[in-house]
Amino acid sequence: MFDVTVIEDPAAAEASLDPIRARLLAELADPNSATTLAAKVGLPRQKINYHLKTLEKHGLVELVEERRKGNVTERVMRATASSYVISPRALAGVQPDPSRSPDRLSARWLLAVAARLVSDVGLLITGAAKARKRVATFAIDGRIRFASAADRAAFAEELANAVTTLVSKYHDEATEGGRDHRVIVAVHPSVDQHTQES
Repeated sequence: MFDVTVIEDPAAAEASLDPIRARLLAELADPNSATTLAAKVGLPRQKINYHLKTLEKHGLVELVEERRKGNVTERVMRATASSYVISPRALAGVQPDPSRSPDRLSARWLLAVAARLVSDVGLLITGAAKARKRVATFAIDGRIRFASAADRAAFAEELANAVTTLVSKYHDEATEGGRDHRVIVAVHPSVDQHTQES
């Protein structure tokens, strides 16, 4: 089971967004049978089986084992990941495109950049899994409290200058066999999860 899987296929995204199937995915963090799930969710086993087959068809759940119970073979299923992210590629023609309005100070542009990040990293993870390799990535996630809007603006300017200096120092257009990497740096107000959940 993966920690996170990126869903790129529109049909798989649609299947995962169904409320019953989303609940089943959550319940299948640990292996379970349709009979056990039916009791937990409060639906008939046949209906659970229908939803499990749909999720399995899209690679969101997998067979762990089959158990023989009298005349019936019970299938024990498990989610293929602990959590899922739907890639903007699942929306094809309407996925965000940061090149449409490159405004460094726009929250919507930041969202478009983040969407491209999800899309690109999703493709990299899929390709790496097929090749049985790891993806070389690096991320920093932190929190900073500014005393004023002026401090925030000064920080953003210093950060941009520092990143520009580092990129200039290490970027080598001419090296044969070099590989391009994308650098994304973002600053946005933090969201209080407790407030959001209440």
